[in-house]
Amino acid sequence: MTVDPGLRRLALRTLLAAFPGPSAPDWALDLTADGLAGFTLFGTNVPSVDDLERLTAQLRAVRSDVLVAIDEEGGDVTRLGHRTGSPYPGNSALGAVDDPELTHRVYAAMGHDLAAAGVNLDLAPTVDVNTAAENPIIGTRSFGADPALVARHSAAAVQGLQSAGVAACAKHFPGHGATVTDSHLELPTIDAPMTVLRERDLPPFAAAISAGTRAVMSAHIRVPALTGDGPATFSRAALEGLLRSTYGFEGVIVTDALEMRGAAGCLLYTSRQDLLCIGALVDHELVLAVADEIAGAVGEGRLDLVRLEQAAGRNAELASWAALARVTAVTAPVASPQLGILAARRALLVEGDPASLNDPLVVQLMSGHSIAEGKIPWGLRPFLGKAEQIDVNAAKISADELIERASGRPIVLVGRRVHQAAASRDLAGKLAIAWPTAVVEMGWPSSWRPDGARAFLVTHGASLASAQVAAEALGLHRS
Repeated sequence: MTVDPGLRRLALRTLLAAFPGPSAPDWALDLTADGLAGFTLFGTNVPSVDDLERLTAQLRAVRSDVLVAIDEEGGDVTRLGHRTGSPYPGNSALGAVDDPELTHRVYAAMGHDLAAAGVNLDLAPTVDVNTAAENPIIGTRSFGADPALVARHSAAAVQGLQSAGVAACAKHFPGHGATVTDSHLELPTIDAPMTVLRERDLPPFAAAISAGTRAVMSAHIRVPALTGDGPATFSRAALEGLLRSTYGFEGVIVTDALEMRGAAGCLLYTSRQDLLCIGALVDHELVLAVADEIAGAVGEGRLDLVRLEQAAGRNAELASWAALARVTAVTAPVASPQLGILAARRALLVEGDPASLNDPLVVQLMSGHSIAEGKIPWGLRPFLGKAEQIDVNAAKISADELIERASGRPIVLVGRRVHQAAASRDLAGKLAIAWPTAVVEMGWPSSWRPDGARAFLVTHGASLASAQVAAEALGLHRS
């Protein structure tokens, strides 16, 4: 297929590429010079914040308005803190506090961190209403299960980020919170009527749009009442009808990663989106193949040239806004280094008397992680002082074995969604009845409590800040 070079350059203006490592390869710099919209950066690109600053400067030396996007949500999803954990509690913790001004301050602080590192598009906040407690992909990334609460914090988060000169991207439209499967692995379905969607899932998006969010990310989810048999990512009714026409959104529509299973089997590009996030596993050949497919679709009449120009124009407008915002962002006092800790303290729920369990054995229940989170350190270990911690598989150890290992010490059991797996729930229950035990829940909370527990702590997330305040409450750490 012969591709018109002008159409290829135009198509490049609709793509977010990616590459591994802390330095941009030559092909990425060449495509940036040719007009590529920008890049999505991942944990592998951020050995340190200093490395990230050098990388973004390298990209901007080629073109000053290149978009540099990252997933920085605080809490369990962090790229700047992927080696240590985030210094800011995530959405679940902020929703538990329910102080929109605090949410604004935390997101403004994250925005200033990103802007200082050269990032101008944050693929956040997550504004999904987490109505399915067992949701494997949203959970603590959500402000909560109440639409009104999520809406007011979504607006505060958008305004906080953008006050720092970083564009916000509200996600995942039209709402991922009622799913029980991970769209990174398969195509989830939300089988609810539009009346339910309008009352439950959509109010936070309306609030984010009213707050001025510069971008909205579509979800790789199927909502039969709205999208028919395909995902929202490729749905005219969802994106052109609902998002554009009904809610009046005029900014950039961004795809979630197109390598995800929820988008597999669909045409890579339709006229619905403006900015295509290709994914993490990207090379020069793939970027050119995508650009050539788009250009070819225009040349063959399968895609309207006007629509491609419109998408490229919206992306250019976003880049121009970001470049100007870096200079004219609202000047605010530098956030206290303790802001994240103060927010995490306000979110911490403490039941019982955790400080009474002196010199405990800390038992961390090993758990998996979602693709969105990545393998980020979590738990109390950085703040234990002289206390001993062991990591265990709940299905492969008994309460009696742990009691023997404790050698007379009380036990602090630390986990994420301890109630959700039978093995961890049963282990906690047996320990609490037989031995002085505290439980620290660092995942999405529930009403479950093991009978006999001396204390039960809920951090509403596994950020570094949340771990510190839990350790403080247990008397293991003094700030």
